[in-house]
Amino acid sequence: MSDVDPMAGSALPMTMEEYEQLAARTLNLSLTRDQRLLDAAAGLAEEAGEVLGLVRKHVFMGHSIDVARLTIELGDALWCLTTAAGALGVSLEQVAAANIAKLRKRYPEGYTDARSVERDAE
Repeated sequence: MSDVDPMAGSALPMTMEEYEQLAARTLNLSLTRDQRLLDAAAGLAEEAGEVLGLVRKHVFMGHSIDVARLTIELGDALWCLTTAAGALGVSLEQVAAANIAKLRKRYPEGYTDARSVERDAE
């Protein structure tokens, strides 16, 4: 288990806008917009790999799931996603809304295996 409590010091609930404002305090302002975008995109891949590694060890190697550590790594991924979106001038609310619109179009009645297979055949 991780020694870090992912909930320590947090004020729940937090809106995405509040998170964006708080996360922006930790941006490296010496980077250009394109450098921030690249740094965030690379960081997102790196953090996704860390999440994958923890889940892989749990599923295939018998490690217990470390929810606290996964929460920290998912938070790091959220920071990278937020930074990438911000570099593009897009809010997390806009990212979320665009994703839901895509999912509604893809799975108008909700997810089904049949629709997924049908979609892959298109």
